[in-house]
Amino acid sequence: MHRFVRPRRAVWGDARFLIGIALVLLSIGGVWAVVSSAGATTPILQANRTIGRGEALTSDDFQVVEVGLGGVTSRYVAPQDLQPGRIASKTVSAGELLAHAAVEDVDAGRTTTVVVESGTGIPADVGAGSDVELWAAPPSDDGSVQEPPRILVADATVTSVTKSASVLASGGSTVEVVIERADVAAVLGAITGGSVLAVVPIGATP
Repeated sequence: MHRFVRPRRAVWGDARFLIGIALVLLSIGGVWAVVSSAGATTPILQANRTIGRGEALTSDDFQVVEVGLGGVTSRYVAPQDLQPGRIASKTVSAGELLAHAAVEDVDAGRTTTVVVESGTGIPADVGAGSDVELWAAPPSDDGSVQEPPRILVADATVTSVTKSASVLASGGSTVEVVIERADVAAVLGAITGGSVLAVVPIGATP
């Protein structure tokens, strides 16, 4: 009588089984990593108020919020990263997360603030953070304003507004704006030269 001998399992069959197990484990590990990263949060600074371009950045202007931003977290400023001597390089709206791109060193800043009086009053929708133009109407030789107005500064940012007590806002309304340092001489020259200035929201017509 011949004895039945069971054939041995091929080695490659065992290897395929082990590879399958390894793939299942890797899949489980990947899902766990995704779930874990989705639940991870990082403390980031969020503006409590609108901060105008050129304003100093201090911790009092921000609250710390825990956010899950994944791979873009590094684009935003953590509480420990806000150092003294930093200013806003652009307007940061209330509730906005503070991005590194919106921060610059005060010594590298190319802007400054000036206070101007608007001879036409301040529009009701203009406030801190508004982007405006400064228009000037130069006086004629006899002191009267007859020359057509022109744009003095094409891109300014409002930091504060003090409106006239007059109901019609016919005069006495002042606004502090951030402008490029290169425009300071022109603005001061217009003020001392008697030009009538107007603050105009960008896109509007004076």
